[in-house]
Amino acid sequence: MPEQSPTPKKRRRGRLFRFSAAFVVLLAVAGYLVVQYVTGGRGGPGCKVVSGKDDGQEFEFTQEQTMNAATIAAVGTGRGMPERAVTIALATAIQESQLVNITHGDRDSLGLFQQRPSQGWGTEKQIMDPTYAASVFYEHLAKVDDYQKLPLTVAAQRVQRSGYPEAYAKHEPDATLLSAALTGQSAATLTCQGLPDTTVTTTGPDAVRAALVRDFGREVLKETGAEVTGGGTTSKSTSESKAKAESKSKDKSTATPSPSASATGGSSTVTLPVRSGSTKTGWQLAHWAVANSSALHIDRVSYAGREWAAGSANDPWHSTGTKAAGGVRIQTEGPTGQ
Repeated sequence: MPEQSPTPKKRRRGRLFRFSAAFVVLLAVAGYLVVQYVTGGRGGPGCKVVSGKDDGQEFEFTQEQTMNAATIAAVGTGRGMPERAVTIALATAIQESQLVNITHGDRDSLGLFQQRPSQGWGTEKQIMDPTYAASVFYEHLAKVDDYQKLPLTVAAQRVQRSGYPEAYAKHEPDATLLSAALTGQSAATLTCQGLPDTTVTTTGPDAVRAALVRDFGREVLKETGAEVTGGGTTSKSTSESKAKAESKSKDKSTATPSPSASATGGSSTVTLPVRSGSTKTGWQLAHWAVANSSALHIDRVSYAGREWAAGSANDPWHSTGTKAAGGVRIQTEGPTGQ
């Protein structure tokens, strides 16, 4: 007997299934294109921040996003702003740009906070500088009366004047996790894969110092004595400058770290002395180094008896098995480009 043709009902089911499958694929492609538009096509090694309260909360994002978040946090603390201000700034940047320094937006909006040159936020060049963008955001936030007592979305809106005033609230949980890690409130809670950015040509102690000054301000480097003897380089500092750095690191009245550097076997180590009792500052610097690990080719970061090593964002900080000493130690691949 000849085969019976499919019933109209079966044909409708087949068309519905094909339509549903095509719709799912279309959504996936659209989502991919949106991500590419927002990030400018930039992917990169992954990072993860977890809650210091052991409650299972976590937030995953790219190394580029992490580096921008670390800059926002460093600028805030450098200006003496409280952790709440940093949380507000991070939530705002997540909403406005997904923490990517984008060159486009609504009308003439630019950068991490989608600030507009035509509205007096600065020149295009200034706004595209993450340090400047964060600084001018905090400048405006500080003028908001009792901003620390306001709901986050209200405080952010009084600075941004957005067309979507409630949009910032949904990012508060992620911003809170980031802020706790990047201001040093939570210890050993930020990890990154730390795979080197091959487009970067300048690494080593000088690059680390320059990045510290960029984000925290010049006060972070009271003295920059360096001794680099490995990796085919020669020492540029004297024993006298090293002694001064060591002496200053022991001065408990000094609020900012004084980096020293050494190198062996093709890698360089920058040490940021942290005064006794300033573990919050120490963890901020340690997490900052992890956040910048890809751009600065940082292999290892050690502090307070814990160590992070480049490789995977899922690898937690582990115990070094040695007595914690020497402040924050940042090991880079070497003095390339010095």
